[in-house]
Amino acid sequence: MQRSYGRYGAVGAVGAVETTDVNMEPVSSSVQQEKSHSSSSSSSSSSSSLSDTTNSGDSDPDYAFAPISSSPFSLTEDEEEPVEPESGWTGKNGEVWFPTNTETTYFTLPTRGVTPGPTRYAIVRVSNIESTFDLFFTEKMFELLVDMTNLQGRRALKSWTDVDVVDLRAYIGLLILAGVYRSKGESTRCLWDDRSGRAVFRATMSLHRFHEISRALCFDNKRKKPERQKKDKLAPIRDLWDMWTHRLPLLFNPGNDITVDEQLVAFKGRCRFRQYMPKKPAKYGMKIWVAADAQTSYAWRCEIYLGKTDGAPEVGQGKRVVTEITSGLQGITVTCDNFFTSYALGQELLRRKIALIGTIRKNKPELPPNLLQIKGRAALSSLFAFTKNTTAVSYVPRRGKNVILISTRHREATVTEGPKKKPEIIMAYNRCKGGVDTLDKVVGTYSCKRKTNRWPQALFFNMLDVSGYNAYVIFTAVDPAWNKGKTFRRRLFLEELGNSLVSAAMQRRERLPRAPVAAALVKKVQASAAAPPDTETQAAADSSSSGGKRGTCALCTGHKKRTIGCCISCGGHTCKVHQVICCKSCWKV
Repeated sequence: MQRSYGRYGAVGAVGAVETTDVNMEPVSSSVQQEKSHSSSSSSSSSSSSLSDTTNSGDSDPDYAFAPISSSPFSLTEDEEEPVEPESGWTGKNGEVWFPTNTETTYFTLPTRGVTPGPTRYAIVRVSNIESTFDLFFTEKMFELLVDMTNLQGRRALKSWTDVDVVDLRAYIGLLILAGVYRSKGESTRCLWDDRSGRAVFRATMSLHRFHEISRALCFDNKRKKPERQKKDKLAPIRDLWDMWTHRLPLLFNPGNDITVDEQLVAFKGRCRFRQYMPKKPAKYGMKIWVAADAQTSYAWRCEIYLGKTDGAPEVGQGKRVVTEITSGLQGITVTCDNFFTSYALGQELLRRKIALIGTIRKNKPELPPNLLQIKGRAALSSLFAFTKNTTAVSYVPRRGKNVILISTRHREATVTEGPKKKPEIIMAYNRCKGGVDTLDKVVGTYSCKRKTNRWPQALFFNMLDVSGYNAYVIFTAVDPAWNKGKTFRRRLFLEELGNSLVSAAMQRRERLPRAPVAAALVKKVQASAAAPPDTETQAAADSSSSGGKRGTCALCTGHKKRTIGCCISCGGHTCKVHQVICCKSCWKV
């Protein structure tokens, strides 16, 4: 979840160290005194200091190796002693900070021992696009959907016909294709219309059948739901949700940077744990904690928020969420916003060999008052504070504005060159803060969500969207050359995924649809299934959701109309004016 700070952009507008810059005013006499007396140590003393403590670094929970003698604030043996605790800056909770990093220990992240990207388990099971999607929705999950949907359909609909795995896969394929065609808010009648719709919808199933499956789609036995909901608010979809979230970390190893943020699944209907978030575009919905890879935005772990427990607000919720959602990881850096970040969280993650970078709220008791005071400070100036294993920076992007970040990974007062003089801490935060925000953006671009009054279905649609994007990340990592160079690779991926999911339903269809274009599409798919192996690939490539290429109607006189429709018998292009609808018994090839 990105944060904005006026015309200087995200939390990244940062300045130079507040020391001797001519455009900045000194903050404290202690900083000036340290600056005037600081100098670099000799190379022999620094190397011996580092080698003396390297062997004992494994026993230190903070990975302390040696004081950073190369820092511009470090002191030589002939100069004054390091700052005593009495001269430090003390927060409200008693935490002591120092204006220099002479007391700060050296830190390096341990090696992880895993290669970022798809796991071996996923790589050996990826053969095509459909098999990649099957990694997230397994056969066992489809069996659960089939059983619960048939059970609900027999109870709610008199003319219900049981569905099987092929029907449900075709239903999901049509949802994905509707998202590809940006039809999220379009009526289903328009999708199945002869003129304005797409042939693939009529070729797969009737509109009546699609509505039946939508009404009967269920994920749990409703008659047992009231008893289970007393103990679990997520009971209507708990089994499917647990199986799906269990698959996410098994298929992908995240990189060295992880983003933890919240995702809002838009929903305004009745839900016991619906949240109101005014800064989100949807404002109302179900909140999900997400840990995503900062580079690829792969959703590595998801945890849904079910509201307050026993009506009491939770204390330390941000710390609990980050520690739980990053369990099983080490040797990484977690980036999060001020809802999660705290000094206690940084210390807890350090014990688990994880670094933390994040913005922090100004009311935290561990912050010293020196970082909160900005009166008299110049714009684009930075003030640093250090503990043994944590660095805090206060940046003034413009007059009267103060942004504070903490990091357990950075141990020096490093400021990058440039017009905004950004500290390295904020540069690192800006690089990694958008993992979940990017996931929300790409998922919402080609979303399969449909309007519904049932929150389990809304959550199920979000699971399909996230699974489609995660499958795209894995497939392109396994086969980087697939459609390389195209800027709309993900759209092509989803379109091919939707077509492959509905192909099985077309192949076993006995009655052809009335629309000539849809009937031609069904015949092509069935012919490709019956074709020899050498021509099967070419026939499948010829079939598309549009029914073929555009051409000029051969029956039009005067102005020739261009159309995608074609005659089933001769294959010539015919516009809708010259198309005739007939029943199957009257139609002869």
